[in-house]
Amino acid sequence: METGQPSRTALATAYARAYHQVAPEPRVLIDPLAAAIAGVRAEELSEAAVATPGESSADAGLRRLRRLWVAGRSRLAEDTIAEAAADGVRQAVILGAGLDTFAYRNPHVDLRVFEVDHPATQTWKRERLAQAGIEVPASLTFAPVDFETATLADGLATAGFARDEPAVFVWLGVVMYLARDTVRETLRYLGNQTTPMHVVADYLCPSSAAAPEYRATLEARSERVADLGEPWLSYFTGAEMTAELRAAGFTEVDDHNAPDLLADYIGRTEVGPDPELLNARIVRAART
Repeated sequence: METGQPSRTALATAYARAYHQVAPEPRVLIDPLAAAIAGVRAEELSEAAVATPGESSADAGLRRLRRLWVAGRSRLAEDTIAEAAADGVRQAVILGAGLDTFAYRNPHVDLRVFEVDHPATQTWKRERLAQAGIEVPASLTFAPVDFETATLADGLATAGFARDEPAVFVWLGVVMYLARDTVRETLRYLGNQTTPMHVVADYLCPSSAAAPEYRATLEARSERVADLGEPWLSYFTGAEMTAELRAAGFTEVDDHNAPDLLADYIGRTEVGPDPELLNARIVRAART
């Protein structure tokens, strides 16, 4: 972050989203900007190009699952935004936006999008956008937040976010890198909004909650990520996340595990074998 570069896992996510557009698999999310923002051409994409450092060729099945999951969680978030926009919501906030492209494909008239991220990361993204020839729409506002010196509330207020108007918050690929107290604090900030709001967030479950035959693989994956200097710091069971959301003031909680969400989009058979290796969940919650 401090050097103006995104994290290695953020880049891996961007490459996965890009390869999903051309890979021989069911299309869950259509994103024509995915390759450009990742800095690659579609013809350059391959299984090897989207592998997380440290993975072997034997991990191809897991890479496919993770790729589908990256697309599936974004699809759910964008579907949620569409539903909210149809109901009159005019603000969407992407927390930890990274190389997400929704704001540049935003089809909703009058929907203002705020991208929250570390200032150095946003500087790097702006450079990548310029290099890729991707226009920054007037409906997008960058909200740089250095959490060592400022709060989410401060950053959004400075960016012009209307705290007294309904909003959708999208929080993907971030919760697992934060301490529990930070997750709890953020949920309380979101839940304390005085007007209706929605949040879509994904998170990881503890490996101890998985079937015994998957635990070693899940623990090895966690160790690989830690070796990159980006360790996963928090895990939640579905019941634990629901309890956190209720305590934060959310009145509606709709939680799914990763295989079930993907099955809703492409069918159980297309998800493939061993979907439990994802060990992830996604939740849509609302405060009405």
